[in-house]
Amino acid sequence: MISTTIDRIIQEDPNPFDSETFWSGNFWQESPDPHLTVESIHQEIVIQIREYIDDIAGDRRSRTVLLEGETGSGKTYLLGRIRRLLNPKAFFVYIEPFTASDFIWRHILRYTVDSLLEVPEGQTDSQLLLWLKGLSGFQQRSWFDWLRGEKPRFVDRLIEDYPTGIYNDREFFGVLYTLTDPQLSKLACEWLRGDDLDDENLSKLGVRSSIDTEDAAQKILANFGRISVETQPIVLCFDQLDNIARLDDGNIDLPALFRVNSAIHNQKLKNFLVIISIITDTWRQNAPRVLATDKDRIDRVLQLKQITIDEAEALWASRLYLLHHKTYPQPTSPIYPLSRQHLEERFPGGKTRPRNTLILGRRLFQESKIKVLQADLDSQGDRNGKPPARLSAEADFDAAFKLVWMKKFKQVGERLANIRDYSAPELIQMLAEVLAALQVADIQLRLIPSRIYASYSLSYADKNGDRVGIVWSEDKNLVKFCNLIKACQDAIALDRCSRLQLIRAEGVGSSNNQGYKLYSQLFDRDSDNNHFMPELSSVRYLVTYHSLANDVLAGELVVGDRSPNLQELQTFVRESGTLKGCLLLQKLALLDAPEPEENEDTSLKSVEEFLVNCVVSQQCIAFKRLLQEAVDRFEEIDRDRASQLVRKLCQGDSKMQILNPNVDESEQLVYLVKE
Repeated sequence: MISTTIDRIIQEDPNPFDSETFWSGNFWQESPDPHLTVESIHQEIVIQIREYIDDIAGDRRSRTVLLEGETGSGKTYLLGRIRRLLNPKAFFVYIEPFTASDFIWRHILRYTVDSLLEVPEGQTDSQLLLWLKGLSGFQQRSWFDWLRGEKPRFVDRLIEDYPTGIYNDREFFGVLYTLTDPQLSKLACEWLRGDDLDDENLSKLGVRSSIDTEDAAQKILANFGRISVETQPIVLCFDQLDNIARLDDGNIDLPALFRVNSAIHNQKLKNFLVIISIITDTWRQNAPRVLATDKDRIDRVLQLKQITIDEAEALWASRLYLLHHKTYPQPTSPIYPLSRQHLEERFPGGKTRPRNTLILGRRLFQESKIKVLQADLDSQGDRNGKPPARLSAEADFDAAFKLVWMKKFKQVGERLANIRDYSAPELIQMLAEVLAALQVADIQLRLIPSRIYASYSLSYADKNGDRVGIVWSEDKNLVKFCNLIKACQDAIALDRCSRLQLIRAEGVGSSNNQGYKLYSQLFDRDSDNNHFMPELSSVRYLVTYHSLANDVLAGELVVGDRSPNLQELQTFVRESGTLKGCLLLQKLALLDAPEPEENEDTSLKSVEEFLVNCVVSQQCIAFKRLLQEAVDRFEEIDRDRASQLVRKLCQGDSKMQILNPNVDESEQLVYLVKE
């Protein structure tokens, strides 16, 4: 076997502790390597959650657990680990931070259905189909019934099985049946998650109206719990609560969430395990605002403890495992080039947090990489009679941030299929967050006076001090669109804004519709009001920033060796120009349109920027690995084109250089020269 030294692999590979490999947020959107899990870390929490799921499976009584831990203790990662381990025992739901308190039940229902549509590891069916197949009404249907498609017989059978306790039973069971129809299943899912459908689609499903009230959403969620007693418990995971809707005094509306939890218990919704994951300081600051009766509905508080030095060392070993197994002979220490002494010196109390352990590992690994490379360069400089290049292990924050943004942006793009994947309150909140990052003045939510549509709107002060209103609605139902336009007229009549911007990709009806007539008057070509049609790509920018803002406020975003706060994130977004491609912001005159690209080189600017940032962040990486990183990130280039770009970027006195450019490309290293 050919010898490959560990020091060579250290130079060639990306830092295994790099922040791009940290995980946060929705556990259905992240796929961490299970081999990186250290089983002993928080194992007692996993065991207790398993016991609660078993208890619920036995008596079907809902329970609530408060999962409390310091920033960086691994709460979100633990939720994902619990989901992977216990998915065979329960259906898992991840609830993103709710953006409007008066929309909270509809928000929970939407994310419940979205999560049930996810496919667990090792399965070919979604959680929703697995749930349906566990119902007696499906198990007892004959093949003949399937072929004939006898919806009434199926509905009647379920009504016999559940004579009480099901809200709007005939319509609800009918929609469940429709989930098995390939032509209507998508529409059935949209109805279940509370999307506002038009009359034609409602008729196809055989229902009278959409789930458009808090009461209806709560009762449909209760239906899921009531029927799931035949199958498995449903685990509702609430996470990243530092970015939920806020009260008038600026504090997060944690009481709204605990009122929901109390309702689950008081109204005896069955078969739910509610897990509320929260930062210790956030809970201490906001617990006094939660009613004592609501706190009493918490069955257990589980606290994430700090990890030991042994566990920290095992965490390092898990990150270095794959790198070590590329070498021959393998290092004698499973954490080389790191050492236990590093941990003992940095954490003299013998305790730490997983996040701090990983950040320390990144810095030490990077220092080792630079030390080995500098020795090679010093030797090469002596042979050539030239002074060697000088290197530094200092992390470049801007480069690291751009890589984090690009990773999240790609991740969002792979999952985002439709603007209506998000509700109007979510869309308007995401837009408000981006406006704040762009330093737009005096942003105020809830412009529209209507209680129903208030969370669809915001306003801000433009450069002249005039009040600009924005309303965003993708509801398909034209009756509701008409009511929305009336609410917009009321806002203008009350002088809440001097001009109004409507954001809407869905249709506005025809001249026969009352809503269209009102719309035509409000957005007359001679008025200052405008209607902008958003692109899916613009929503991708908003979702990406929103996701990073969630991570920052939850203390989970790591960039290089730092954990930025919200103000720092806003600054980086402005100065890096990551939002410049958002067409919606250009239409709203909040960003200038970029200069048109004139040739192929400028069209590949984003690829070149990625290559530079990758080298700046890693400081040393194998040429072949750099090419692979680019090909994996950008579909529009191949290895040959990527190779040409790298060589172009390494020409002359560039800060990117190739070590030993005369050897075979597979043996070359690309490194960063410190300016």
